Formats: sequence, C-alpha cells, structure tokens
Amino acid sequence: MLLPDNIHPEQSIYYNGAFVLQALREMHSMDLLDLYQNTKKQRAMTMPVFVLCLDWLYLLNLINVNEQGRVELCL
Repeated sequence: MLLPDNIHPEQSIYYNGAFVLQALREMHSMDLLDLYQNTKKQRAMTMPVFVLCLDWLYLLNLINVNEQGRVELCL
C-alpha cells in the first residue's frame, strides 16, 4: 500500500521507499543485496517490502538496473 488510511504511515511503501533512496544517494549504484543491507541499517524492513519499494521506485523512474545488475539512482 502506498498511502494507506488504515495502517501507520511507517508501514507504507511510500515511507519505506525513502529509505531505499537515501541508501542509494550515498553510493549512487549498488548491488541488490548490498542495497538491502544498507537500507536495513537505517530502517528495519523485510525483503518483500524492500522489493515492493524497488518496484515502486522503478515505476516512478527514480531507479534503474544497469547491465551489471546493479541498482542505480536516476536522479
């Protein structure tokens, strides 16, 4: 749920996606598992929530996966 009205905002993809972006801003390009570990240091989240965040950020054209399979920031 991006902006749910029946749960806490801290559990939304919108909120958690900000932590994924923050982790990517530090390195600009990271391996998927390294990005997950760095994101988890800032905000505890499960892998399914992390993947939903990546999907959402990709749809917004904020991240991309390069030829080496690394997640990179498009900003």
